[in-house]
Amino acid sequence: MVEQMKFLSITGPKDDIDRVIENYIMKYDIQLENALVELKNVKGLQAFTETTPYKSSFATALELKKQYPELDTSTSEYMDIKEAAKLVEQMAQEIKKQKQAIDKLDRKIEVAEDKLTQIEQFIGLNYDVSSILHFKFIKYRFGRFTKDYYKKFMDYIHDDIDSIFYTCREVDDYVWGVYFVPVTLSDRIDSIYSSMHFERFFLTDEYQGTPQVASDAIKDDIEKFTLARDRIKRYIEDVLEKNKADFIKAFSTLNRYIENFDIRKMAALTKHDSKNPHVLFYILCGWMSAKDANALRALIEKDKDTFCFVEEKHSNLFSIAPTKLKNFVLFKPFELFIEMYGLPSHNEIDPTPIVSVFYAFLFGFMFGDLGQGAVLSILGLIVSKWKKSKLASIVSICGISSMIFGCLFGSVFGFEDLIPALWLRPGEAMSNIPLIGRLNTVFIVAIGIGCAVILFSMILNIINRVKSNEYGEALFDTNGVAGIVFYGSAVAVALLFLTQHIVLASSILIIMFVLPLLLIFFKEPLTHLIEKKARIFPKEKGMFFVQGFFELFEVLLSYFSNTLSFVRVGAFAISHAAMMEVVLLLSGATGESASINWLGIILGNIFVCGMEGLIVGIQVLRLEYYELFSRFYKGLGRAFVPYNRK
Repeated sequence: MVEQMKFLSITGPKDDIDRVIENYIMKYDIQLENALVELKNVKGLQAFTETTPYKSSFATALELKKQYPELDTSTSEYMDIKEAAKLVEQMAQEIKKQKQAIDKLDRKIEVAEDKLTQIEQFIGLNYDVSSILHFKFIKYRFGRFTKDYYKKFMDYIHDDIDSIFYTCREVDDYVWGVYFVPVTLSDRIDSIYSSMHFERFFLTDEYQGTPQVASDAIKDDIEKFTLARDRIKRYIEDVLEKNKADFIKAFSTLNRYIENFDIRKMAALTKHDSKNPHVLFYILCGWMSAKDANALRALIEKDKDTFCFVEEKHSNLFSIAPTKLKNFVLFKPFELFIEMYGLPSHNEIDPTPIVSVFYAFLFGFMFGDLGQGAVLSILGLIVSKWKKSKLASIVSICGISSMIFGCLFGSVFGFEDLIPALWLRPGEAMSNIPLIGRLNTVFIVAIGIGCAVILFSMILNIINRVKSNEYGEALFDTNGVAGIVFYGSAVAVALLFLTQHIVLASSILIIMFVLPLLLIFFKEPLTHLIEKKARIFPKEKGMFFVQGFFELFEVLLSYFSNTLSFVRVGAFAISHAAMMEVVLLLSGATGESASINWLGIILGNIFVCGMEGLIVGIQVLRLEYYELFSRFYKGLGRAFVPYNRK
């Protein structure tokens, strides 16, 4: 059913809004509306414009949260907002300080690694590097050859020039080393080395001892820096772990405060006291269920700083009451179909119980099998418990209906000789129909079900139209009183004829058929007459009669086609029995066959259960939407979304 909704206005001193939000708004389900829009006819209102002082603290908390991998911040424990902001800022400052120290160490490690990369290429040189860098009369050149050019250099040039090349080490395709040359000959010798593609490397005056000693010293520095960096990282981890529980509370507090602060966008400000013009009062408006509204109002009555007013007349409001559904546990899963089509408005009948009963009934009728129904019910129950799926719950309920009809049809996994049919067997039951002859009984029952569904939906439409004060639609529409009299009369006459009873007199039939059609034909002017409009008939009367004639013809055709649409209910019941008969035949389970292919029976049941179950589910939903909903249901409601659940 659709819960009754009430519209509340809550007001109090501006500075008290945070307490009210925390104590009332967040503890009750209330859908807030923009107070400036709802109260736009009230003079002197202004927007509640204010910036939160904890915006930067929350931004800091979001950055800190990144330090915790996959942190769950959901909690029901909170702390004072000032304490939360202070904790977050202190943690951020401490971690920032330590990260700055890590950055310095990273830079030192990077510089040391660059120095190590340079010096370790010359480890084979057993001479103090610092001394080499301070030679006065001998020039030195550190660098490398490719192996090809190194071989050429040593074979053809080295012995003919005034230089000494000291080979340090070979790495990959290069030979690293240093050559020495007198100062006076350096320019010419340098050009010769350059012609052999000698690449120079410039060492800075920072190394002590031989390249090996210098390399070991640099490695010690890198290890020292790395250990210091790791200690700081562990310290940061300790700080995070030590403050984890408090940080969760602080983060949740700041997050809740920021979210609650946004409620100010929905509030309006006004002046209540002319003697104190600087004292402002907030106004919050919203929808609540009648039960929650009464409880909240009773609670606020004890609060001397807060006042709550309930607006009983919804016609004075600019917003439409939202829809909150409340149904029995077996009906609740079928709310999925209602939400897919559209929620009922606050003055409409909730079709969920109706959909639940009709859907399960028609599904079972079209898919009647005790064994397959049990499989659907069990699987649906398991999935619904595991995945919390409404659709799986629907399948489970429909499976129970299939089991019931399986008993009525005497079918267990397609076998029709295991249990007796409590009612009939769809493929065998036949009936004699006047003027038609022998016809399967299931088709006759399906048509009867269709007639009952259509008449029932017409009754629901009349109720909905009366609740909406649409009396013209309730009386003269094809699904109103006129329509139900005409269609009900047609069904009654057909029933009397088929059962070979005496048909009513012609004069009564004229009243039952002609009068309702005339009322449907003149629906528009009759509605204008009831609503006391100035113009009863449209200006173009000729067009009105021509259009009305064709519309009336379409109405008669729709009555007939919509009724025949339910033939599919019987067709699927028969086709299910026929398909299972084919499965049993192919598996050797019929006649006097000695061997039965049980694998074929199992696979056949799985195929039929999956394919036909899906098709039947879709066809029943189609019947619900087009043959039931289209007659009485609009589904123009909006969902009830409490602020504390957003």
